[in-house]
Order: sequence, then structure tokens, then C-alpha cells
Amino acid sequence: MNFTALNMRKAIIGIAAATMLGCSGGSDSGPRFLSVGTAPPGGAFFVVGGAIAQVVDENTKTAGWQVSSEATKGTQENIHRLAKDELDFALANAAISYFAVRGEGKWEGKQEIRAVMTLAPNVALFITPRNSGVNTLADLKGKRVIVGPAGAGFDYFLRPILQAHGVTYDDFTPLHNTQAGSVDMLSDRSAAAAFLGGAVPTASIMQASASQDIYFVPFDATAKASLFEQYPFFSPAKIPAGTYRGQTEEFAGMNVGNMHLITRASLDEETVYAFTKALYEHRAEVVKKHPAGRAINPKNIVRDTGTSFHPGAIRYYKEIGIWPDA
Repeated sequence: MNFTALNMRKAIIGIAAATMLGCSGGSDSGPRFLSVGTAPPGGAFFVVGGAIAQVVDENTKTAGWQVSSEATKGTQENIHRLAKDELDFALANAAISYFAVRGEGKWEGKQEIRAVMTLAPNVALFITPRNSGVNTLADLKGKRVIVGPAGAGFDYFLRPILQAHGVTYDDFTPLHNTQAGSVDMLSDRSAAAAFLGGAVPTASIMQASASQDIYFVPFDATAKASLFEQYPFFSPAKIPAGTYRGQTEEFAGMNVGNMHLITRASLDEETVYAFTKALYEHRAEVVKKHPAGRAINPKNIVRDTGTSFHPGAIRYYKEIGIWPDA
């Protein structure tokens, strides 16, 4: 074989190897198949997570990526599956992530997850029929109270709220139900109050206020201030007057833990950087699919909620000049 033929053969072998490497997902740009964990159908996590996966998938074709969303049971499952490398990215509630990365509460050991983007706020509160006798959080004592779906992890942010108001789970009968099921229980008076929330307006609260006279149980100002100081995932959130039927005044509520996009700490920097870049540059496409996409803005996505950001995300945010100075 002459020199020219030998070089040509080496070139062909090299091209074939490079092609095989790209198809196997082992290129420097990251894995070929990427998964995004969401939550059960019916909630914002499912829709927003699906939108994020679709937008990134449509805008990373040149990198050979295929990005898909996967319905899960929600934050707690997502964190466990990230740790097992069964997911690459996922949506989570920032309050639950806060305790997971610290190995506190029911978490067995510190969970190795990192934040990618802070997304929409989760504005939640106790609602009750106006004639129930529940006018303050202290009035929950001795009552039957819905504290969220079983296994959803609401207690990670609800217990601190109750504690700040001098109330514990032992003071009332805690019940579990979906948001839609909670509205039915308030309607037939099998529960005195329910803790509901999400993006504003929240469908379940709209449903409850449309069918009965609903009272929003206020948070104590001193208790809120202590929560804001102690936990980075809590923040003020107002519900404008007129958002719900019968709501004549603005409600001074709380964001009890943003929806945020997370990843496993072990995922390589280049993949997280490219994913973050594709999502941010095409954020308007997410808004078309769900209004919560408006939270993908320069001021909000870098907000600290208590979970360290992945180096790949930080690199991109520094590159475009929105990462806050230390």
C-alpha cells in the first residue's frame, strides 16, 4: 500500500470512529439522550417540564441530542433518581431540595444535586370556608386540615410555617388529598381548611372560590419575617385583589419554594452549560407553552434558594453577565 492510500485509509477509519462516538452519546458536547423528570400529569411541573424538554430538544439537534420529559411522582422521586443516574435533569420544589442537599428531615444523607435555574414561585396558603371558625393559623388546632397529597413532601415547607405560628401537626388532624380532592372536602365540610397553591392563579383555589365563600387564612407578619430570615426558599408573594372570586383585597402571601430546574452534581459541565444556554436563549418558546416560562428571566433564574448551582450553569450566567457578584 502506497503512502497516499495509507493516509486515505486512516482518514476513513478516523471519520468512522468519530461518527460512532457521536452516535453513542460519548462526544464532548454531552450525552445523546437526555431525560427531564417532571411530576404526575395535571400540575404545572408536568407541563413546564415537558415544555423545557421540548424546547431544548428542538434547539440542540446540531449537537445530536434527543431530550425527552418523563412523568414522575414529583420532587422526591426526581431527586432520588438523579442520584441513581436515572435522570439527567428534573424539576423540583426548592424547599424540598434545600433539605435534601443538607441530608435533613427524612433524607438519608446529603443528596448530590445542583441547581440549574430558579423558575416560577409556588404561592401557597390555607383556605377555609368563611363560616368555618378558622380565622388564624392558631385556629387550625383541633380541626381536620388537608396538608397536601400523601408523599408529595409538602411537610418540608409546611412544618416550618406552622412552627413559626406556634402550631404543630399534633395540634390538628392532618389529612392528605390532591388539590382537586381538597376542594371537594372543603365543600362537603369533611375538612375545615386546606393548604393549596402553585402558580397564580391556582386552578384549585379558583374552583373553590367559584363554588363557595372562601376565606384566605392570613400569615402573621412577624412569623413571615422570621421564615424569610431563616430559610432562603421562602419569600414574599402578593396575590392581587380580584384574582379569585370574592377576593376584594390584596393578600400578603408567601412563596413557599420556587419550582426550579436541577441536575445531578456528577453531570459534566459542558452538558449543563449547553442545556442552560439552549433553554435561556429560547425561553420565549417555553412561555408559549406555559405562562410559568416568564420566570426564565435574568433576575429570577440566578436567585439563590439554598441549593448550590452547577458549575456549567454558573459558567453560562457569568458569560452573559447575569451571575451576581459574591
